[in-house]
This record gives sequence, structure tokens and C-alpha cells, in this order.
Amino acid sequence: MSRQAWVLVVVAGILALATLVGAVVLAVRVVRTRRMLTGLGAGGKVAFYGALIYTIFPVDVLPDPIYLDDMGVLAAALIYLTRLVHQRRGAAGRQLPGQPDAPPNPERVRRRVR
Repeated sequence: MSRQAWVLVVVAGILALATLVGAVVLAVRVVRTRRMLTGLGAGGKVAFYGALIYTIFPVDVLPDPIYLDDMGVLAAALIYLTRLVHQRRGAAGRQLPGQPDAPPNPERVRRRVR
């Protein structure tokens, strides 16, 4: 194999590894939103489980060494779930499951240290 071919193989390997890491990071973030699913309704559950099933399922739009489609589905689900969380917080004015009971006291946080 020529030197140019080796360089191409190494660059392709690095890109494949980078997309795999990106897909794993997005999957972890989506899984962390699982604790809020009870307050997000059916649409949130469908987005969560649909994104995870698509990521794990072996039949994809692009072959498995290229995780760009998986990253796109996970990112879309994460954006959708984040918007649902913000809508539920704003509309209901209440805490969602998994959040702390009371907000931090602003006077304590902004107190000067002498």
C-alpha cells in the first residue's frame, strides 16, 4: 500500500471513531433525560424510545461505521425532549420529577465574601 492510501485509511479511522464517540455522548444525554419521562407525556416517551431503538437497531440509513444518521436522530430527540421540558416548566410552573425541591436562595449565592 502506498503512503497516500495509509493516510486515507488513518483519516477515515479517526473520523469513524469521532462519530462513534459523538453518538455515544448523545445517547448518554438522551438516557439521562429518562428520569423526566413521566412528566413529558406520550410524545416524549416516543421520542426517547424511538431514538434509542433507531440507534441500537442494525438497519440504518447509512452503514454502521458511519454514525452520522444515529447522531442526527439522537440530537433531534434531545432537542425535542429539551423543548418539552421547557414548555412543561413554563406552562405548569412546577418542578419536574428529578429536580431539586427548592431553588437555591439568590441571597446566599450572591453573598460577598470578605
